[in-house]
Amino acid sequence: MLGFLGSRFLQSVLVLLVASFITFTLVFLLPADPARMVAGPSASVTTVQSIRHEMGLDRPFLSQYGQYLGRLLHLDLGRSYKQGSPVSALVASRVWPTVQLMLGAIALELLIGLPLGIWAAMRRGGWPDTVVMGLAFLGASAPQFWLALSLVYLLAYRFALFPLGGYGGLSHLFLPALTLGIGGAGWYARMMRSQLLEVLNQDYIRTARAKGQAPRVVLLRHALRNAVLPIVTMIGLDIGTFMGGVVVVESVFGWPGLGRLVWDAIRVVDIPIIVGVVIFSATFITLANLLADFVQPFIDPRVRYR
Repeated sequence: MLGFLGSRFLQSVLVLLVASFITFTLVFLLPADPARMVAGPSASVTTVQSIRHEMGLDRPFLSQYGQYLGRLLHLDLGRSYKQGSPVSALVASRVWPTVQLMLGAIALELLIGLPLGIWAAMRRGGWPDTVVMGLAFLGASAPQFWLALSLVYLLAYRFALFPLGGYGGLSHLFLPALTLGIGGAGWYARMMRSQLLEVLNQDYIRTARAKGQAPRVVLLRHALRNAVLPIVTMIGLDIGTFMGGVVVVESVFGWPGLGRLVWDAIRVVDIPIIVGVVIFSATFITLANLLADFVQPFIDPRVRYR
């Protein structure tokens, strides 16, 4: 296990370095000028050049990137060009709303997708299978902005069951989480159905049935335990994705998460915030994948750390 964790830790560090370099390069190549954004449209050329020098934007790319990595080793994500606040503080202020949205979305994905996938697998070839797979395809394919606006119109405006947007309690969380949950539930339903159908054709399942075990016992005790492993991996990927922020959903519902933070930063070319959020998201993705790999042997003893 220690060898596995050590190897994955080194891989994670390499992934973070590559992610930071690519992001820093892409932002560096943008035609926009952050100094001009800070100075304002009416500022003189001299003022813009002075601000560019103070921000270190007149130095070569490798010099800027090297200095950023040096700060990153001390967990310093730099300061926002526009707001002047430490990026770490800005990210920290948006983490809890993002965590709430992540937990709500994953919970709804699983609550909707897994039972539908199991039902479709147990009724393979019948109308439940056809209906579930059709709904799963629609849910996974529907654009998030259309789905979000539709839910706002129906459940918030038309029937006034939930707030139109904003940040608050569970009533404010439900609609954005449901928007993400519907899309994710389609993928979970399809994955659960395919995995369960594969497992149900195994010899040990036939043996369990031949011994006279009830279908529910065969499903819960034998089949689901082996079919759920890819689901654990998908949950790990979703954790990383949602912790990076979901720009469209957060914008529609006015949710103050990391997605809105990075979107506002992109509009003013606030490089430290953009790179900082990408590093934060990449860190969560690698940690979530590591956690998924760590948990799998406890679910299925045949899986070994490698």
